[in-house]
Amino acid sequence: MNMRFGVSFWKLEDRASWMEKSRRAEDLGYHVITVPDHIDMPSPFPACVLAAEATRNVRVGTFVSNTSFYSPALFARDVVTTAQLTGGRLEVGLGAGWKKKEFDQAGIPFGAAGKRVDRLVETLDEVKRAWSAARTRPGAASDRPPLMIGGNGDRVLRLAARHADIVSFAGTGFDPQGRGMQFLTDRQMDDRVALVDAELRASDRDTVHRNIIVLRTQVTDDRAAAREDYSRFLRGTLSPEQVGELPAVLIGSPEQIAEQLIARRERFGFDYVTVQESALDTFAKVIALLR
Repeated sequence: MNMRFGVSFWKLEDRASWMEKSRRAEDLGYHVITVPDHIDMPSPFPACVLAAEATRNVRVGTFVSNTSFYSPALFARDVVTTAQLTGGRLEVGLGAGWKKKEFDQAGIPFGAAGKRVDRLVETLDEVKRAWSAARTRPGAASDRPPLMIGGNGDRVLRLAARHADIVSFAGTGFDPQGRGMQFLTDRQMDDRVALVDAELRASDRDTVHRNIIVLRTQVTDDRAAAREDYSRFLRGTLSPEQVGELPAVLIGSPEQIAEQLIARRERFGFDYVTVQESALDTFAKVIALLR
């Protein structure tokens, strides 16, 4: 089964530990090491460079860069430089940003969703322009880094379907006021996937890769009890049965999770799955089954 697996690293202790866990991710069979873009976490591009330095073939990337935080031209410069320093192993993830608290911390106005998506469009265009210019330089790489656009809103998903190499489905809906998020149900994900499918048909594009970011991964031999526990953690807003159907949650034995991922690929088209750093070792058991 041809699937890709990524892990999102966000805990920075020191140089040695970052390099060691990057090597471990590659040895465990992960294809991509990514770094989120939150103000209280490591700076993504330097972290990607160090992960690439520590490894041989695994790709590295941002998941996803909050384009509202940056000047498009300066961000594009960082993309070109990081692609060069990582030996062409960079994967660029772009998003519009959603958490108001982080904008406040950064001293950046938290504009309406439309304004934030406008900045995403500007940044996408600038990255493409900068890469075209960089290709003319001596020794430059010829292949542009794969572009991933992540989110949940209609406009972002349509943009991703038309311009990205990878569409990343958030698996959550975001409060327009930037105060929180909530899981999407499987039926809500059907709607998001249908929107992307329609946009692909309208733009005459070949199918794109489809990513899902998993927020909760629990490998256990007692799936029923674990789902009940997580239902209680969510304060009963979702039943254990509903928890089991959430696209951004994986709970079960390695065999059960592998079967679930196969079913979700058939239903939603997900061929690229990213888990959180806390699942680095346990999810590797699932990778071994699917590889």
